[in-house]
Amino acid sequence: MTDSSQPAGAESRTRKKTTAKKTRSSGEHAEPSAPRRTKRLRPADAIREARAQLSELTGKPVDAVSTFSATENGWRLEVEVLELTRVPDTMSLLASYEVTLDSEGILTGYQRLRRYERGRSDDRASG
Repeated sequence: MTDSSQPAGAESRTRKKTTAKKTRSSGEHAEPSAPRRTKRLRPADAIREARAQLSELTGKPVDAVSTFSATENGWRLEVEVLELTRVPDTMSLLASYEVTLDSEGILTGYQRLRRYERGRSDDRASG
């Protein structure tokens, strides 16, 4: 039995409005998405990204990547950058930078570790 204070059919109109609101609000939220799984970058792509992004940030050409390793959060690389061109080329100044990338290949940080002449042997302890 319906409430006599409401005109006939008012109850069904109220119910339709409520249903329409629910439909509209659920339409605003797209289908529930599965947890986003980050695709880990391949090593060759990580090296390419590190070279391109470091060169863009420093404005200097990348000469080589000397070390590369995966980390828990992405990648760590040591990159050699040509800082100053001299003649002869063996006198040019290079710098080693430590570069970190996240798992998607976005550069998250870099730090210059040392500068050296191209023709000089490495005085750091190896291995």
